Amino acid sequence: MEKTFTASEVSLDEAISLPISRKPRTLPFSLSRDGKRLRNVVGAAVTDFGMIAEGDKIMVCLSGGKDSYTMLDMLQALQVVAPVNFELIAINLDQKQPDFPAHVLPQYLETTGVPFKIVEQDTYSIVKRVLEEGKTMCSLCSRLRRGILYRTAKELGCTKIALGHHRDDMLETFFLNMFYGGKLKSMPPKLVSDNGEHVVIRPLAYVREKDIIKYSNERNFPIIPCNLCGSQPNLQRAVIGRMLEDWDKKFPGRIETMFRSLQNVVPSHLADSKLFDFASIDATARGDWESLGDTAFDVDSEIEAKMRAEQSATAAPSIQTVSFSAQRSAATT
Repeated sequence: MEKTFTASEVSLDEAISLPISRKPRTLPFSLSRDGKRLRNVVGAAVTDFGMIAEGDKIMVCLSGGKDSYTMLDMLQALQVVAPVNFELIAINLDQKQPDFPAHVLPQYLETTGVPFKIVEQDTYSIVKRVLEEGKTMCSLCSRLRRGILYRTAKELGCTKIALGHHRDDMLETFFLNMFYGGKLKSMPPKLVSDNGEHVVIRPLAYVREKDIIKYSNERNFPIIPCNLCGSQPNLQRAVIGRMLEDWDKKFPGRIETMFRSLQNVVPSHLADSKLFDFASIDATARGDWESLGDTAFDVDSEIEAKMRAEQSATAAPSIQTVSFSAQRSAATT
């Protein structure tokens, strides 16, 4: 079953068939200083990866969590300032999980001015019936959800599907694939869907989760927790997330450096012969020795400085504490 709502009296079918309207001049909410900074970060990702083009109709997938609420806000904010015109249609999939508050999202979306649709599909019963007790549900639940979202995007004539994954999600996925899948693979900011019919974008690709949390608290979104996911102990993703959070606290800047590495890949210094032709290398070859030769192993001054800083922080926490205390004292005098 599907329920259709819009923020105006126009039906969803009419909204879909309308030509791309002129960009909105104002937002239905006030964008704070932090909100404007987030908008700029999202705008940078959208530009870098060519996520949005003139005339796009973007299906914004809302779960009721902080990430998807923030994504909708940022896309609305970009509508006002972007050099291209694009349309937004918000979609929520009601999977009939127990105690899911079905009224929350429709009530909230009525205030946004964005056309929206609630798709009701009982995937919860399927997951519970198919999986053995104690098995992790996220993978099957995600596959079922993707299929429904792809079908909905096709019905609505959307050109892009926007998901709310952020920078931390991308790094967690990278380590999950490394530790448990034996692959150097993450979440791409933009990709073709599994069925080959849609372009999926992740506008929050550059955004830190802690900035989303801060913005979400500021906006006081009506958060709907995923009780199904949260009730599963020892999820591998949660373990990786805690590891990254611990690194971020102990070694400020490490997370930023790791994310930059996803954008600075050197295939000649990995070990995948499908990406680089190692067999053709010999002593008489000519090429870019700086990227192909031994100098690529040299540690530059910036890396050395970071390594020394981390070693100092680990070896002498008391000195670090005194230093911060001294800074605070100086700031108050």
